[in-house]
Amino acid sequence: MISNISALLTKSAFAATAIMVLGIMPTATAEKYASIVVDLERDEVLHARHADEPRYPASLTKVMTLYMLFDAMKAGEVRLHEQLPESRTAASQPPSSLRLRAGSTITTKQAINALVTNSANDVAVVVAERLGGSEARFATLMTAKAQAMGMESTPFKNASGLPDSQQLSTARDMAVLAERLLEDHADYYGFFSNKKFSWGRATYKNHN
Repeated sequence: MISNISALLTKSAFAATAIMVLGIMPTATAEKYASIVVDLERDEVLHARHADEPRYPASLTKVMTLYMLFDAMKAGEVRLHEQLPESRTAASQPPSSLRLRAGSTITTKQAINALVTNSANDVAVVVAERLGGSEARFATLMTAKAQAMGMESTPFKNASGLPDSQQLSTARDMAVLAERLLEDHADYYGFFSNKKFSWGRATYKNHN
């Protein structure tokens, strides 16, 4: 699986966007890599390999989590410096994580940076619970948003991309998500260029 996020979102000087998804097929015998490259300016697919075959989206799931968070921020429902509480459920998530403690808080801005640079699973659940009340309900909201975008092959079951046999996507659907993120939330695009994030005494380098 892949752990990086901003690899999904690369932009050339000619406004072409390249998107690649690396995942593992549910079947052991299938080729595990799938990819697609799209020129958004020309609305042209430049390359496609198994682009419509199911793969586990892994931490690219967090791109949708971030999209949902950016939607809420744009609507004024969440503030950039708001303190987001850490629940026991969030604190129990396996690494990669910030190892947050239940009852502690993290700001929205810090949460974004933690997701982009460290792909923190505990932070993904913090965001999910803030926006959906529970991660399960947030996953339902993610799926509904994906369907509305035209991501017809992507059901979400969690906010982090931790293994779930029912959480699958395709390279083509991930390309749709990347395009919508660029178009709908250009104001927040700069977060994806962050090379490091400091939390407490630790500094996390971007997984890219």
